[in-house]
Amino acid sequence: MAAKLKDMSVIKQIFRLYQQGHSIKGIVRLTGVSKNTVKKYLRLSEVSPHQVEELTAWDNERLEEYFSKRGDPGSIGRQGELDDLLPYFEQELKRPGVTKWLLWGEYRQSYPEGYGYSKFCYQIASYLKEQKSSLHIDHLPGDKVYIDFAGKKLNVTDTETGEEKQLEVFVAILGYSQLTYVEAVRSQKQEDFIAACVNALHYFGGSSKALVCDNLRSAVDRACRYEPSVNETFTNFANHYQMVVLPARSRKPQDKSPVENAVKIAYQRVYAPLRNQTFYSIGELNKAVQEKLLLHNQTRFQNKEYSRKDVFEKEEKSLLLPLPEERFQMKNYKEVTVMKNCHVQLREDFHYYSVPYRFIGKKVKLIYTKDHIMIFYHGEQIAFHIRSYQRYKYTTVKEHLPSHHQFVSDWNPEMFLSWAGKIDPIVQDYIRTVMERKIHPEQAYKSCSGILAIARKVGKDELIAACVKATQLGVFNYSFIKRIIENGYAKRNTEEAQTSIPIHDNIRGSNYYQ
Repeated sequence: MAAKLKDMSVIKQIFRLYQQGHSIKGIVRLTGVSKNTVKKYLRLSEVSPHQVEELTAWDNERLEEYFSKRGDPGSIGRQGELDDLLPYFEQELKRPGVTKWLLWGEYRQSYPEGYGYSKFCYQIASYLKEQKSSLHIDHLPGDKVYIDFAGKKLNVTDTETGEEKQLEVFVAILGYSQLTYVEAVRSQKQEDFIAACVNALHYFGGSSKALVCDNLRSAVDRACRYEPSVNETFTNFANHYQMVVLPARSRKPQDKSPVENAVKIAYQRVYAPLRNQTFYSIGELNKAVQEKLLLHNQTRFQNKEYSRKDVFEKEEKSLLLPLPEERFQMKNYKEVTVMKNCHVQLREDFHYYSVPYRFIGKKVKLIYTKDHIMIFYHGEQIAFHIRSYQRYKYTTVKEHLPSHHQFVSDWNPEMFLSWAGKIDPIVQDYIRTVMERKIHPEQAYKSCSGILAIARKVGKDELIAACVKATQLGVFNYSFIKRIIENGYAKRNTEEAQTSIPIHDNIRGSNYYQ
């Protein structure tokens, strides 16, 4: 039975690492692929009539089809067998009573043609010595970009609630010139992380040969000192920019020391100067960050006559790989149904986007990136929006909505006002105000439906009491009515009204009993 083919994104990484001078053993450690598999695909590339550059430019499907027709030119040898077992032997030797002699006996039982005891011990000793060594890294121009998130966060203030929101801070640095990039992002999620990586490369004006990252979940599926597994999306990003991914070893900060130092400097030259300023949007904050970053990159090194920017312009910029014409954008896919208010909800952000009214009730496909929302029906694009991250808000194109005289469904202003009027005029006035406060009445349909549905759950009297309270406070939305009901205010107010004795001629007053 033929061996299963590896993921072609990983194979491209193997080719690029080998071209950059990495040893086979180094490629094994960086990609998590077995030594024999690395040798196999390198041999296949050597005997192929196509150049390696040509193979890495193919899409994954074509490359997989090509290799599926090629035979395996190699087989597993003794060295490859032992190399795969060395990490296991290192861990076993730490356990009480485990000796090299014991491990060699187990090894020879599984591999009768394997190495003798002396060669076995030599291989283990060489491996352990290699793991303990820590060498100074000489950075080459255009060789590596180091990336990480800062431990401390920056804040923006919500203009509506006054609440402070914490933002993650992404830091990237070129190893040779130390040119630095800093950006505040909403989260460490893959979408924000990859977008920040793209912005960093475009800030530098090119891509390096390799990208060194921490074992972030957004980049690495499985962190391991010996066989880290880079996730498919991040691998596709790296291939798009002709880079290889080199995850740093767990608990080995020296593997990414340039970015560790860059984070410390960012605290001094970005965080500290901005500490007393208030920002009301992420765009406003990043504009201020870029101003401080420019000053940092133009500041001369201590006891030197040149800055990071000077070194970059003179020695590194020309050696960066050119950027592709199109930016890499991570795409997400979701299928949703168009609501009766002519909108669809992107549940990740709890934001609503308009769709032409003729698609009400239809299932449509959302394709969205960090910046854009595209809506398709049967392969045809029917709407396009700039992505917004405001929760429970609406992005509406006026042309998507029906005219006031054209009702395409049973949801319309008259229907909601009639429904509310059957409950009480107070509720009707409240619903009217809810719709009037929206730019388009359709944006209020979902709120109105939720408010009126409360009457069926708790009764008309509680809903009326809640509407009275909300009107007094000048708040007109479903969430506030629901909160009043859940807090029991409306119920208490209703019970108090019912227990008070009405004034009536037949009621005996206190004088009757004197």
